[in-house]
Amino acid sequence: MQTNPAHTSLVAVGDSFTEGMSDLLPDGSYRGWADLLAARMAARTPGFRYANLAVRGKLIGQIVEEQVGVAAAMGADVITLVGGLNDTLRPKCDMGRVKGLLTEAVEQLAPACKQLVLMRSPGRQGPVLERFRPRMEELFDCVEELAARHDAVVVDLYGAPALGDPRLWDVDRLHLTAEGHRRVAEAVWQALGYEAEDPDWHVAPPPALPPGWVARRVADVRFTRQHLLPWIGRRLTGRSSGDGRPAKRPELLPYLMDTSE
Repeated sequence: MQTNPAHTSLVAVGDSFTEGMSDLLPDGSYRGWADLLAARMAARTPGFRYANLAVRGKLIGQIVEEQVGVAAAMGADVITLVGGLNDTLRPKCDMGRVKGLLTEAVEQLAPACKQLVLMRSPGRQGPVLERFRPRMEELFDCVEELAARHDAVVVDLYGAPALGDPRLWDVDRLHLTAEGHRRVAEAVWQALGYEAEDPDWHVAPPPALPPGWVARRVADVRFTRQHLLPWIGRRLTGRSSGDGRPAKRPELLPYLMDTSE
């Protein structure tokens, strides 16, 4: 890996994780790790271009169908691909199909850029992670195999203690907070060969007193009403939170620095 490279363009492909939920900005839009990474790369390289094709709720088949070909045609220096985790969280999941589609995506994207970046996605510690851990780890084994075969970089977020800490996850228990996204951006930054700004990004925050029983029950009720029940409703009706939603940054254009980043 080249040290302190000068990449001129970045295309991000994926779902809500790459779209930036739940790193909410004052205007109601989401920022997220990919935007933060693009801002840092743009600060080093005049004319740096960035596209983010990610859309929340997308399954790996939708990512392949809707995003991969578009990303490959852009000819960017760096492409990031994170997908398949939404599939593993479905009650019925054909892991053979998921891995086949991920392989198809990598085979299209790797030759179309100078550096493909894959990830072992983070997982919040708790019962949900434990239930789906075997599927997730099967997906991550596939990621490692594909990276070795296609000379891609793998960013290990799954193995980072900080990103398993519930305090770095939003109230929906599915998406990282702003601090979580900052740490992911740092991890990808370092994986691409840039000098570390936060060498301890993977270290968990200092221990804190756990919330009391009442506070935990209030949080559980809020989570169930605002997030879990709507999520179950979408699964039962075949809907997705990303239905009809356009890509975040559909064109590879010069990245304009934002004072909020």
